[in-house]
Amino acid sequence: MPTIAIYNFKGGVGKTTAAVNFAYLASLEKNKVLLWDFDPQGSASFFCSVKAKIKGGAKSLLEGKSKIMDAVMESDYPNLDILPADFSIRNMDIILEETKKSGKKLRVIIDSFRKRYDYTFIDCPPGLSQLSEHIFRSADYFLVPVIPSTLSIRTYHHVLDYFKKHDLNANHIYPFFSMVDIRKNLHKEVMKSCFVDDPNFLKSFIKSSSDIEKMGMVQKPLTVFAGNSKSSLAFSSLWKEIKKRIH
Repeated sequence: MPTIAIYNFKGGVGKTTAAVNFAYLASLEKNKVLLWDFDPQGSASFFCSVKAKIKGGAKSLLEGKSKIMDAVMESDYPNLDILPADFSIRNMDIILEETKKSGKKLRVIIDSFRKRYDYTFIDCPPGLSQLSEHIFRSADYFLVPVIPSTLSIRTYHHVLDYFKKHDLNANHIYPFFSMVDIRKNLHKEVMKSCFVDDPNFLKSFIKSSSDIEKMGMVQKPLTVFAGNSKSSLAFSSLWKEIKKRIH
């Protein structure tokens, strides 16, 4: 079953909130869902009130010293499991360099999740690293949150260029607009242009919202505490559009 990575070169674009909300929405449809928090900040784990429990962290898992399913934890929500982040992920490039056949081991882990879960969502760390490259070669689809600004669009094009340069499937990259302020003419102009020029851009988008900001306060997915809010409905619309693309 599909592995979906939520990624961007830049931080602060709504990546983690999207990962948490997509995973929760998928679980509401009675799918068995795993959310893998691969960001050393551990924000997705925090939003779901889960902490890592495996000693040695990511290195222990990659070296086979700990069983991967021992690290997976149940969330407070039916059908949604979390593989929480720990601070050792900040050294992931060093760990991958030291661990023999680390890229292959990561793919084996992801493949094992395909047998257990209907969806695996990976909240990727920002930036470009060995970890990012391994995820690029292991995941099936990539969701890229983009702020409708010139610099953010430029960053998205860097992702596209990287995929094309390394013979990765850029057709499986689905960007969507996040943190949109429709009062800004620039945001509206950039969105209009991208919808025309890039057919992979998802049409649903997420506006800037105080409800989304509250996720960190209440440590819950948006739909749990603000199910009727415009932001919650926007995520639902976006998730429906994503399903049509990947199936």
